[in-house]
Amino acid sequence: MDFLHTMVRVKDLDASLHFYCDLLGLIEVKRYDSEQGRFSLIYLAAPGQLDEAKESFKPTIELTYNWDPEDYTGGRNFGHLAFSVDDIYAICDKLRQSGVTINRPPRCGHMAFVKSPDGISIELLQKGEALAPQEPWLSMENTGTW
Repeated sequence: MDFLHTMVRVKDLDASLHFYCDLLGLIEVKRYDSEQGRFSLIYLAAPGQLDEAKESFKPTIELTYNWDPEDYTGGRNFGHLAFSVDDIYAICDKLRQSGVTINRPPRCGHMAFVKSPDGISIELLQKGEALAPQEPWLSMENTGTW
């Protein structure tokens, strides 16, 4: 058995692509638009897994965008997506400066949680050993849920 992808429904495709691609650094590897079904499927991969994703579309995140407005529930009851990152402080700072709330700051230098524009929890884990705790993260409180 092989893991293929995780699908999340998104309400605002542009906002979601900005979050996942521009802020987190994922890369679009495939797009399928269904005029008849009135939906788009956009597959995203992490840069370090791009070769495999281009060949097999795994492992990827499938953003499902339904063209007709629809309300979705999700977020915490979905679970979360997890990404390992080279520098947890740098990515959290980039996200924060772009207006993303850091729900669980990386106080320990190892783990943080943020949410996508659709309320999907995203876990960020420092690659390798945890970084030394540092401000402003060390004294930053949790915000909301993750």
